[in-house]
Amino acid sequence: METIYALATARGRAGVAIIRISGPAAHAAGEAMAGELPRHGRGLRRLRDAQGDLLDEALVLTFDERRSFTGEAVVELHLHGSRAVISAVLDRLGDLPDLRPAEAGEFTRRALENGRLDLSQVEGLADLIDAETEAQRRQAMRTMSGALGQRAEVWKRDLLRAMALLEAVIDFADEDVPVDVTPEVEMLLDRSADAMRREMDGVAAAERIRDGFEVAIIGAPNMGKSTLLNHLAGRDAAIISDVPGTTRDVIEVRMDLRGLPVTLLDTAGLRESVDQVEAIGIGRARERAAAADIRLHLVSPEDFDTALAGPDDLVRVARSDLHDADPRGISGLTGQGVPDLLDELADRLEARSASAGVAIRERHRVALREGLAHIARCRELLPSGGIAHDLAAEELRLAVRALDSLVGRVDVEHILGEIFSSFCIGK
Repeated sequence: METIYALATARGRAGVAIIRISGPAAHAAGEAMAGELPRHGRGLRRLRDAQGDLLDEALVLTFDERRSFTGEAVVELHLHGSRAVISAVLDRLGDLPDLRPAEAGEFTRRALENGRLDLSQVEGLADLIDAETEAQRRQAMRTMSGALGQRAEVWKRDLLRAMALLEAVIDFADEDVPVDVTPEVEMLLDRSADAMRREMDGVAAAERIRDGFEVAIIGAPNMGKSTLLNHLAGRDAAIISDVPGTTRDVIEVRMDLRGLPVTLLDTAGLRESVDQVEAIGIGRARERAAAADIRLHLVSPEDFDTALAGPDDLVRVARSDLHDADPRGISGLTGQGVPDLLDELADRLEARSASAGVAIRERHRVALREGLAHIARCRELLPSGGIAHDLAAEELRLAVRALDSLVGRVDVEHILGEIFSSFCIGK
């Protein structure tokens, strides 16, 4: 492979900047700038340009190919993080032979190609880099640790055992096989299918943890929706006015609720309107509210028991500061009822996220669904015996192939570009 280099930390002024070099010429490049490299993996060195002028004094780390992130020889230069130093060192590397700048995600792609990570771990790493809340971090770490690949290996082992039993029956079709293998095969298939189905069912919750839950605040005009949104956001995210119909579009505010990412949606007041622009806003409000995970209905006291709320929705008396502090109420102006609302929202969203497993993407769900379909067809063929066992074994081969696609062993080239394009250049 070619030797690549890139800035691995964010651009801009900082205390420390790290430039990573990976590939067969990494150590030679390090020696060209720093002289003899440290024998024990790290050491302070003076970095010089082609004329011998001092560029910076840096901490130099060396990794052999068996112990590096990429699975190749790697040199890291920990520099003083000024733009001028970074630019000078990158220019010097660009002048060295057999080196080129890395592409987006290329270091991680090499880790995949060299067997240091599987594809699900790469996806977990991408999620970890993007994580903003504690729940996102925990989920990404589970995936990055290889949990999905480990579970896939367990399922695969059971399916391969079932396949071996069926093929033994096929091989001895003309002889009396002393043991009926069907009960053990059925047990292995059912055990794998049950575990795979649980993971598949948890993908939706895992995707919500990664992308964020949505909570829509809905109600008639002048119900204090924007005031409540501003109180929750801690800033003036929405315009507040006594004039009905002020909110024309959906306003979004991101927040961290017990480690879960939540997007609050302030929507246009729901009413019949002859104003064309307001009517568009009301239409968008209805659409976003219908797609939200939870809807918070703000109503007047007399409408509390007749609010058209779904089973997972919440209802509060709006602007309770004007209604003698109604215990069922909430006020964005005084903050009354807000802590209880946030606790109830967090409880409900935590309950929804509890089903999330280590399969976290739509790609994982599709692969699991395909594997389950092949297992189901195998199960249907088992009672027929004879040549049907040959077909059943083929179904299991296809199920194993679907599991292999989870960790990138087969049929994943078409998604690699999309995955790695989300990485920064130095990763």
